[in-house]
Amino acid sequence: MCIIYCASSVDMVEEEQSPALHEVGVFLSEYATHLMSCGVHSSRVIRNTKRIGISLGCEVKISIFQKSLIISVLDLRSREHYNEVCEIYPYPISFEHNARLSALSWESYDHHLSFAEIKERYESIIKAPMIHPLFVLLLVGFANASFCRLFGGDWASMGIVFSSTLCGMLVKQQMSQRGVNHYLTFIVSAFVASLCASTSVIFDITSEIAIATSVLYLVPGVPLINGVIDIVEGHVAIGLSRLVSAWLLIGSIAIGLSFTILIMKDNLL
Repeated sequence: MCIIYCASSVDMVEEEQSPALHEVGVFLSEYATHLMSCGVHSSRVIRNTKRIGISLGCEVKISIFQKSLIISVLDLRSREHYNEVCEIYPYPISFEHNARLSALSWESYDHHLSFAEIKERYESIIKAPMIHPLFVLLLVGFANASFCRLFGGDWASMGIVFSSTLCGMLVKQQMSQRGVNHYLTFIVSAFVASLCASTSVIFDITSEIAIATSVLYLVPGVPLINGVIDIVEGHVAIGLSRLVSAWLLIGSIAIGLSFTILIMKDNLL
């Protein structure tokens, strides 16, 4: 009777631990995919996720691909496993989420936070209001106008680049919200911005610089940097896929800009 009672107790403990491991696995997979979506390179995603796993008494292994990742979680006490294949959903690049979610991994490790505390802080970070799109629009416009000045454009060209960037960025935001293909969005946005900037040929100003700098807000700097970092740190497959994706986006920008040049070629020559 004693042996039967002990075996039943073990079964009960395992039944109680399985849902907890499942919750931890689901949370870690969501945490890792969100980091990937908001523009974090692969090694940092793996380190942060493993750090939270260790704080919860779990060993975590992750394999990352372009649009999905495979996560395996091992409970070091019960030796139970949890495996999941997660889809990486597109999400706007967010350095704020990058920094705060990375800080959360250190807080959980250094201060031994409970799973409930970690999850609560994660939800507060994710649900925090994003920067208003209109404010982003204005900042991007000022940044592009600054590039125009940096490359030798005059003050009139800066004003045209600012307004052109607003038009192009607004088109990009609206197309992205409607789920339009990423590459088509870049082609149309580059075309709209450069076409608006081509109005500078009417005036006696630096029109070539205005047209060239009007599309700089579209340059995919984060994917290019992450692709190089991934390759250097040994994640060659995901690094190459990120670089290929970034170069396709650059090609899309060139196509949109080419349309404007073809339309305005007589005035530019």
